[in-house]
Amino acid sequence: MFRYKRIAVKIGSNVLARADGTLDVTRMSALVDQVAELHKKGVEIVLVSSGAVASGRSEIKVKKRLDPVSARQLYSAVGQAKLINRYYELFREHGITCGQVLTTKENFSSRTHYLNQKHCMEVMLENNVIPVVNENDTISVTELMFTDNDELSGLIAAMMGMDALIILSNVDGVYNGEPADPEAFVIREIEKGAEGLMDHVQASRSSFGRGGMLTKCRIAQKVADEGIAVMIANGKRENILPELLREKSDVVCTRFTPSVKPVSSVKKWIAHSDGFAKGEIHINKGAADALLCPQATSILLVGVTRITGDFEKDDIVKIFDEKGKQIGVGCAGYASKEASAWIGRRDMKPLIHYDYLYLD
Repeated sequence: MFRYKRIAVKIGSNVLARADGTLDVTRMSALVDQVAELHKKGVEIVLVSSGAVASGRSEIKVKKRLDPVSARQLYSAVGQAKLINRYYELFREHGITCGQVLTTKENFSSRTHYLNQKHCMEVMLENNVIPVVNENDTISVTELMFTDNDELSGLIAAMMGMDALIILSNVDGVYNGEPADPEAFVIREIEKGAEGLMDHVQASRSSFGRGGMLTKCRIAQKVADEGIAVMIANGKRENILPELLREKSDVVCTRFTPSVKPVSSVKKWIAHSDGFAKGEIHINKGAADALLCPQATSILLVGVTRITGDFEKDDIVKIFDEKGKQIGVGCAGYASKEASAWIGRRDMKPLIHYDYLYLD
């Protein structure tokens, strides 16, 4: 009946927040009803939900004006407890158990921590528990924050080997102009490497979230390149989730066509690791050209021109061509001190093996 058997669903702040910024419990209840319907028909679901700050804002009134960091910490600390309790009660009405998973960007930087998170959610799914995932906003208040929950949902979808990622926003999808413009329309299908897409996307952020459509598109394209179908749709439309998953769905949304080329689980982790990079590897034209060849190619020290940063073996590093353009990211086979001393050597094992290399 449904085209996908394992999905991640990201519910944005603007879907769950009223105009005054407080939690829209009616909308939340409607979405839980939809998730419950899918769950009962055999679809495995991980829910990535914003709304902690909105939930806290509706619960507590501050006596004095707070700076943005303090406000976020306070509202999220109070609101996350209220949010997960609301989810728990709503799912319990359907005879379904949900569980809370709070994470930070740092938890994805280590392969060990990454696999621990994956194992936790796999165990929950195996026991028919729906994971409800959110960033731990009480401590994620620095440059180590996710861009927003769109970024987090992309990481979750890749980590869990999802068939599809559904990003619910307060608009019907990606428009070819300003959504308020009556002449603008939703781009229904976006193929791999779509030219000029970002020229259409508005850079403005949502009212209550940290991200916007530009972030959603970048994440969606990366996830689709990893073989996962991605849909951006309106979370305020009635029965949106079951409609999106039907075999012959004509619901208005934007679909990103998934790549048919398989990507290993390690490469999926590396693909989303730009923000964790500890250094940079600069390579010459010959090495860069070799990476674009059809056959698998590793990065050898003979093709390296410069190394920057202080990193250890197995740390994530960014890869740049001779023009300074980033062309990929990978897992270092040497520490930076060793690698720098051996630049130009031909008789060494790869600095970045192909199995641990992801090209943009």
